[in-house]
Amino acid sequence: MKRAWICAGILGFVVAFQVVPAGAGKGKEAPSAKEALQALQDYVGAWKGNGTSEKDKSAIWDEKIDWSWKFKKDDAWLAIEFKEGKLFKSAEMRYLADKKLYQLTLIDKKDQKQVFEGILTGTKKDRLTLERKDADTLDTHQILFNMAGGGIRSVYTYSIKPANRTLYNKQWQIALTKEGESFATAKKQIECVVTGGLGTIPVMYKGVTYHVCCGGCRDAFNENPEKILKEYQARKKAGN
Repeated sequence: MKRAWICAGILGFVVAFQVVPAGAGKGKEAPSAKEALQALQDYVGAWKGNGTSEKDKSAIWDEKIDWSWKFKKDDAWLAIEFKEGKLFKSAEMRYLADKKLYQLTLIDKKDQKQVFEGILTGTKKDRLTLERKDADTLDTHQILFNMAGGGIRSVYTYSIKPANRTLYNKQWQIALTKEGESFATAKKQIECVVTGGLGTIPVMYKGVTYHVCCGGCRDAFNENPEKILKEYQARKKAGN
């Protein structure tokens, strides 16, 4: 009887600590920064439009904003330059794979940094909702990026939810139209060999002309065209 109990104990120990194969029980691997940021590809390019204040309806100002890709080895992010505007100077959009969140770092006109984090929302995942909490007031600040018109129009809406409140109060909104495009030509035709977006800038390698979507992709292509074209061919073969 004693021997039986010992055998049963050993068996229980083995079952309890059985090695689980790597990846078992886990979901799909988190996308890389480049893969996740490709969901924002329609924002890449030059935009112009107007900003309006919710508090002062008569306050209207011009905005010119440029989105472009940036690459450093295996890292990728989106750079945003406010070439003309009232509120901000520059920004970076990154993807935090460990948190599965997009992160926007805004630099305002006073060189103050504002960091927002959030996810894609909406039935078509075409709305990017980002938030941050003010350390002093505990108010929640939200910026919503909304794409429209097949990638030709975009709207940025900034709202604040006071502490201990449930509703957001809109502060301002920027409505933009992509430069050089119209609703009649919204359908993508030429593909960027780096990111798969709309190719607007020609680049050449070994006598063949390809296209990229921004200056950052042009620099990445020129730095290592063999690598870029190999990845591009792999995407085409996979049907992506």
